[in-house]
Amino acid sequence: MIELENVSKTFTLHNQGAAVIEVLTDVSFSIKPGECVALTGASGAGKSTLMRMIYGNYKAQSGAIKVGGVDLVTAAPRQIIQLRREHLGYVSQFLRVVPRVPTLDVVAEPLLALGTPEDQAKARAATLLSDLNIPQGLWGLSPTTFSGGEQQRVNIARGFAHTYPAMLLDEPTASLDPKNREVVLQLIEQAKARGAAIAGIFHDAAARDRVCDREIDVTCFTPVAAA
Repeated sequence: MIELENVSKTFTLHNQGAAVIEVLTDVSFSIKPGECVALTGASGAGKSTLMRMIYGNYKAQSGAIKVGGVDLVTAAPRQIIQLRREHLGYVSQFLRVVPRVPTLDVVAEPLLALGTPEDQAKARAATLLSDLNIPQGLWGLSPTTFSGGEQQRVNIARGFAHTYPAMLLDEPTASLDPKNREVVLQLIEQAKARGAAIAGIFHDAAARDRVCDREIDVTCFTPVAAA
């Protein structure tokens, strides 16, 4: 489960006289196992900020963000790292990897970090890369040399390699062709079927309608002065 209770977030603009901007306030909702929730709202409403808070990249000023029994607001860095390794997956829009690491290893890495035998981890990675139509001839190359669409598919494969109990998806179908879009939607449906709690940003309305059980309008948590 993903659970937020009375969460607030501000940013301090140190290069503008330490002005404090209130971005989100009193955010409260929960996502059950097997449920996919779409975070909606106009550009600038705070959807990406909220996702980064749930992942622990941004720290909330108040409230509680609980994933797998860990409160991201008060957790120590080592607890957040362990949570990400075992419990909380994040598929971002951009692939960030160490250069020169082969694509197959990039996708297998989350499983290897959990102690999965190398042959099993790489077999799972190979299946995902094949399903997402990454040519096998590219698996031994670094994905940093790939096109944007190929990098996105590698990122998706990496994000779904481990069966995370909770997942965050940032535009997972953006810019994908129909064939690969269908693969990603099926991966999301499979994750829901096994009980993953999922929060996502979906500008693809048809994809949102297909895989999301409900929507949360982040604008409801945006202070009037910032709206």
